[in-house]
Amino acid sequence: MATSSEIIAALRSVHDPCCAERGISVVDMGLVRSVTVEGGEAHVELMLTSGWCPFASKVLGSVKQTVEDFPHIDRAEVEVTWDEAWTMDRMTDEARAKLVFLPEPIAVDNRDDFIADRNLTTTKGDRQ
Repeated sequence: MATSSEIIAALRSVHDPCCAERGISVVDMGLVRSVTVEGGEAHVELMLTSGWCPFASKVLGSVKQTVEDFPHIDRAEVEVTWDEAWTMDRMTDEARAKLVFLPEPIAVDNRDDFIADRNLTTTKGDRQ
């Protein structure tokens, strides 16, 4: 029988489409609030970074499929909880290190110097 810890470990292979290119899982983003297993049924509570997330159904479907792929898990219930707000504090240190949190534009005197000083790269379509 699968344990909650084993399911959480497997969910590290599920990525929010917004963070997939950086290799950040739903677990590392802090989106998995809880996992319980009783008999052949698993229950996963997820949090979203935003109520307007356009990829919510994709994330829920990927989580459900990953859990149901476990032997002896006959059914997975995946739900989004709204009684607690997601904050960046839920992210792992590894996820936080992979994301670049920039200051407000007005706080940066020279954009190009700011990027160069931090060894940041620009994205496609960004000015060089």
